[in-house]
Amino acid sequence: MPAKVAYRDEGEKTDGSRYEMLAWKVPVSEDFPQGLKYSFQYMDADGATLLRYDNSPYHLDVGRHHRHPPEGDITNIEFTGLSELIDDFQNEVNEIYEQRTD
Repeated sequence: MPAKVAYRDEGEKTDGSRYEMLAWKVPVSEDFPQGLKYSFQYMDADGATLLRYDNSPYHLDVGRHHRHPPEGDITNIEFTGLSELIDDFQNEVNEIYEQRTD
């Protein structure tokens, strides 16, 4: 089964920061046991990462599902489903945006 887009969204804030959210349905495997691969990124107008959520298999010491904040400390996130993950990411993007534009 080839990967199939499960969710896609992108947008730009008034300060030029933008977000891209992409999730794929993939075959269940050791790397993606839920059959889902995703990468959600929020970046400033220059393209520097402000926040990223992903489940790449390269940070398993932190957790399969993890976040990359701008400080660089990769942390585990609880994965309870795609819709909850989308909500969590969008809420965190809005918090960061509000902090940056106060």
